[in-house]
Amino acid sequence: MKRKYFGTDGIRGQSNIFPMTADLAMRVGVAVGTIFRNGAHRHRVVIGKDTRLSGYMLENAMVAGFTAAGLDVFLLGPIPTPGVAMLTRSLRADVGVMISASHNPFRDNGIKLFGPDGYKLSDEIEEKIEELLDQDMTAQLAKPEDIGRAKRVDGDIYRYIEQAKRTLPRDVTLQGLRIAIDCANGAAYKVAPSALWELGAEVVTIGTEPNGVNINLECGSTHPAALQKKVHEVRADIGIALDGDADRVVIVDETGSVIDGDQLMAVIADSWASDGMLQGGGIAATVMSNLGLERYLKSRGLKLHRTKVGDRYVVEQMRQDGLNVGGEQSGHIVLSDFGTTGDGLVAALQVLAVVKRQGKSVSEVCQRFEPVPQVLKNVRISAGKPLEDETVRQAIADAEAELAKSGRLLIRPSGTEPLIRVMAEGDDRGKVERIVDELVNVIGSVRSAA
Repeated sequence: MKRKYFGTDGIRGQSNIFPMTADLAMRVGVAVGTIFRNGAHRHRVVIGKDTRLSGYMLENAMVAGFTAAGLDVFLLGPIPTPGVAMLTRSLRADVGVMISASHNPFRDNGIKLFGPDGYKLSDEIEEKIEELLDQDMTAQLAKPEDIGRAKRVDGDIYRYIEQAKRTLPRDVTLQGLRIAIDCANGAAYKVAPSALWELGAEVVTIGTEPNGVNINLECGSTHPAALQKKVHEVRADIGIALDGDADRVVIVDETGSVIDGDQLMAVIADSWASDGMLQGGGIAATVMSNLGLERYLKSRGLKLHRTKVGDRYVVEQMRQDGLNVGGEQSGHIVLSDFGTTGDGLVAALQVLAVVKRQGKSVSEVCQRFEPVPQVLKNVRISAGKPLEDETVRQAIADAEAELAKSGRLLIRPSGTEPLIRVMAEGDDRGKVERIVDELVNVIGSVRSAA
């Protein structure tokens, strides 16, 4: 089934432009409420959001949809995505909603949906929602006496803080550490600094003054330069950069170098393997993860299970193969012992635990392998399907043959933006750069012709 609304991570788009309109948000509420309205009990949904201006509009529209379908709504306010997943289970809700476009700029927004188990919805359920969205759902509306109620429960974010804190091993405190944290003016602007301070750290914050339009603006995990500057300025032991909904993290070490998700997964996997905590003899990561990670894990007797891009596919692989560590190079790290989705704060705490136990600097702990040269470039498209063009297909085949023994090639459409991503990696940086540039030019020329 061709998807009209759902991408790799829920529904996403520019606010007030189809599909990310108040009208569709309300219809999503009715459709999802209809699907999850099973049994005679009083049904409930939890809704969290990040700090985007459009969050007010979409939140209220979804409240209208869910209450019209007969569900009671608990409004959590700004809270990280993993907090919504956790509270969906903790409050025994039938469904959880996170209103966020993650690392995207404020003009974008999105709707992420979780089932009662705290996991993102399956493709099959998303397809059922898609079918309902374009139908007349009048018959699905609740009777007047069964319309749902809505209430705000901002205090429940402290449940998430306490859960995050409990993931730090009991023999570890953060006392003696100066931590600079960048909350991207997003959903974690309250919870992450509070958790770190309560665990004993000296905390210096940036990106904790959201105004509706500055989320991810030159800050956060996709723009770590501000944090690098702050780490130098205050001589921090570590910098932690979250994204807008705090389900991803990158680390800045004491020298100002950025540590990506691949290195962090290597740290956690190695530590958990040594402690007998790692399950399944390896980890799950996407096709974007560096070949250096795969080689490092192999040297430690661990396997890398590769998946499609998207943390939902990482989670699916983890559940299928009995793994409890997985993630993405971008910093989505899923630790299923503690949660059902990526959690930037919890991942950072696991790294901090290793730093404290080993008594070493962050740079010594986190530089586990030398990354294979990797080049990623995007080609923006407005129409057409350039990857189906014969010239492009031949160019891709030639590039794959050239890299066959010394690297990898990955070309895919973005699931969240109108882009084609061209990535290659290999031991010869010059060759990799040339191959990517050639493919970008070929794809670009076909796109222009179209």
